[in-house]
Amino acid sequence: MAQVPQTFFDALAVRTWCGHALRTLGGAREEIDAINVYPVADGDTGTNLYLTLESAVGAVEAVFSGYEVGAAEGTGPSLAEAVRAMAHGALIGARGNSGTILAQLLRGMAQVLATEGEAPHTDAQGLRLALRHAADSARRAVAHPVEGTVLTVASAAADAAEGAEGDCGTVARAAYEGARAALAVTPGQLAVLARAGVVDAGGRGLVAVLSALVETFTGEAPGAPVPVRPMHTHAEAVAEAHARGVAAAAGREGCADGAEPGGPAFEVIYLLEADDRAVDRLRARLDALGDSLVVVGGDGLWNVHVHVDDAGAAMEAGVEAGRPYRIRITHFGLGDVHTRAGGPPPREPVQRAVVAVVPGEGLAGLYAEAGATTVLARPGEPPASGELVDAVRRAHAREVVLLPNDAELRHTAAAAAEQARTEGIRVALIPTRSAVQGIAALAVHEPERRFDEDVVSMTSAAGATRYAEVVMAERQSWTMAGICQAGDVLGLIEGDVAVIGADVTTTAETVLDRMLQAGGELVTLVLGDETPDTVADRLEARVRESYLAVDTVVYRGGRQGALLLIGVE
Repeated sequence: MAQVPQTFFDALAVRTWCGHALRTLGGAREEIDAINVYPVADGDTGTNLYLTLESAVGAVEAVFSGYEVGAAEGTGPSLAEAVRAMAHGALIGARGNSGTILAQLLRGMAQVLATEGEAPHTDAQGLRLALRHAADSARRAVAHPVEGTVLTVASAAADAAEGAEGDCGTVARAAYEGARAALAVTPGQLAVLARAGVVDAGGRGLVAVLSALVETFTGEAPGAPVPVRPMHTHAEAVAEAHARGVAAAAGREGCADGAEPGGPAFEVIYLLEADDRAVDRLRARLDALGDSLVVVGGDGLWNVHVHVDDAGAAMEAGVEAGRPYRIRITHFGLGDVHTRAGGPPPREPVQRAVVAVVPGEGLAGLYAEAGATTVLARPGEPPASGELVDAVRRAHAREVVLLPNDAELRHTAAAAAEQARTEGIRVALIPTRSAVQGIAALAVHEPERRFDEDVVSMTSAAGATRYAEVVMAERQSWTMAGICQAGDVLGLIEGDVAVIGADVTTTAETVLDRMLQAGGELVTLVLGDETPDTVADRLEARVRESYLAVDTVVYRGGRQGALLLIGVE
């Protein structure tokens, strides 16, 4: 049934377009994942595009919800508010190279459409200008653009739109047809596509997004897009791509300067708060460190994506430029990235893996050394269920033990586990409420045991670990221990405030004493990046002096939010 078309670009058109695009990408996700071969055969381009747009949709819906609750009939957000929300949502939710560039394309359109004044860009000419600015800004965001990628497809769409006369529907259809034609010839521009016999995956995703734009302004979806493999049906192409090992499970799609076989081992992605000059210096430094560099954003907020061998150096560069957060570092395993054409097939899944949410870089390293796949959580920025599902896929295992390490993530982790089970992965969720409980569970993890036995053992170890944290109060508040003031040091045991103090060491000693009154054999201390080593030294000395046969281990957790995490087993 045909949809009621939008006649010009307003906030409702933005909302409609985003909804259509999310549905269209959802339907094409598997096909796009399956044809992803450049610069690596990692099989997540469709998923990355979908998750990026899902974040944009959420931001747009939030803007509309703000007007719909208690608002007078007929009121709603402006075009500028809607497109800015779309761009911001895509920026903060961008996944992989493909999602990062899609975010910049949407931001480029928003910069034109959000222009307010005597002649707002709501007509066909505004759409032409928006598509051109989007294509140009996306190309500038990539360190070394390569033809035959999504950048080529975006430029072709803008070129076709500029030559179209008529309303927004006519311009949108011209852009779609231009992108469709450009996508068809990408194998002739990029050798790796020609060898695999497929079109560019990122470009295929953009064609889907432009198809939704046509549907928004005409009320009807256009015809079928370019087949992913010439002279083949889509189903045949997907099947053949899987058979040849085109699809794996790492999570990036390349359209910058390509990572050739034997390329960088890590994908590093983070949001960055920094000024323009600092980002210019960051671009130069990251460009020297690796490849597939894409930096998008502006106005103080950026999304950084790069492939490197030295992930630590990429993070140091970000810290020097500003404040990086929402950090994701993926180590590409042998056989599922940088795969040579005609090389070995994708590696077989391992039997069992552990996926854990951790609150700091230090703990991420500790968990990784123990063999876990990690998801880094920043204070106030809990991971979404999609991030946990991605991590489960990255673990590439038939069986996965999921450790949320936060009571607030219980429902998020449960949703992720359920999603992973629909993909044929056996998932056990252990409801760990702190990273120290996760450490205890990892310590008894034995992949050689039967799955159920391993889960029971890990659950028992986590449950036998009492946990506490020492934090700084941000504001005056009522607590179970009395009224605290901003700047007070709080000691929380099992999630409840038990001690209010003025000194980190003294408060931590009091908390530890209370915990050890119930007994214990091992104390685990995890120090935040702002906590001096002297705190751990004093606590270790107290345990030695006051508690016989109790051992202490100390770790550095990095920027974990809490000044100190304490576990007692």
